[in-house]
Amino acid sequence: MAEGTALFTPRQRLEVAQRLASLQCCRSWHGGVPVLLLERCWLRLTCVAVEDLARRLPPDVSREAPELERYRQLLSIGHPGWQAQQICWEEFGARSCRQALVRYWESQERGGQGWTLNHYLDLLRDYRRNFEGQRPRPLPLLVLARAGQEHQGEAHRLVWLRPDTSEPSHPMRHTCA
Repeated sequence: MAEGTALFTPRQRLEVAQRLASLQCCRSWHGGVPVLLLERCWLRLTCVAVEDLARRLPPDVSREAPELERYRQLLSIGHPGWQAQQICWEEFGARSCRQALVRYWESQERGGQGWTLNHYLDLLRDYRRNFEGQRPRPLPLLVLARAGQEHQGEAHRLVWLRPDTSEPSHPMRHTCA
């Protein structure tokens, strides 16, 4: 039984077991390896190929905008904020810098549920490393944050499902009431 399965319906437990079994049979890493997504409020479990994950659940990349990266770099080497802003405006244009800031703040207000480019890349790195190094192979489950302003700030959570244990290493609490 896979860890964290207490939250699943019997049919979903069967699907998780089948996905875990098929993952163990894969001979090599490829874009079709599964990632499970769980929408807790609807108890909806879906499976996407790792190569489709970014399309299905786009990471928030607003923080990685080149204009903002350059601004942070200038601050880190000692430029005062006003000067760093001026340099960025000269390099990228004032309009581009303003658009990057607007996208960033809109993302902050919307709440990206913590699903950033770095989290996405970490999942890919860890999945591949686990795939190549661990037996039995763990299967990633993203427990999606609830939508809505009352849940703003709640983050998506990653849980690794393993066929060899029935106790979750990361308890999955806070389901919809």
